[in-house]
Amino acid sequence: MDASVGDASVGQPSVGDASVGQPSVGDASAGDASVGDAEERVRGICLGLPEVEERDSHGSPAYFVRGKRGFVHLMVDGHHDAGFPQMWCAAGPGVQQELIAADPERFFRPPYVGHRGWIGVRTDRRVDWTEVAELCEDAYRVTAPTRLIRILDSRAP
Repeated sequence: MDASVGDASVGQPSVGDASVGQPSVGDASAGDASVGDAEERVRGICLGLPEVEERDSHGSPAYFVRGKRGFVHLMVDGHHDAGFPQMWCAAGPGVQQELIAADPERFFRPPYVGHRGWIGVRTDRRVDWTEVAELCEDAYRVTAPTRLIRILDSRAP
């Protein structure tokens, strides 16, 4: 990873220009989120998935399949020295590297779980909520058992 991105081992990307990165999807799905707004949006996305529970993990909301396997962790006050609001999501093989390469100003390798492929997402900038919903659903699919994924797929229009 390029040194200008920051120290990926501790999840601290460089601060850079907020306009860098792919354009957001439409005004209704993108925008600056307040802390409460981000919590409510992520909560709505995650709790809308089959058999998901929310519980506190290290002082922040985290989402678990059947109360056991975590797939999303939202830290609205940041994490240790990385004081910006962020969300960590489970991800499939290669996704972390692809997203960081595409937009290192928004995505990073989070500490503790980054070695397992999890993605860190900055939520202190213009947030594409459609993309966040896709990341949360993808994280769920990586974590949930096949039966729950079938239930999720049966809900699709």
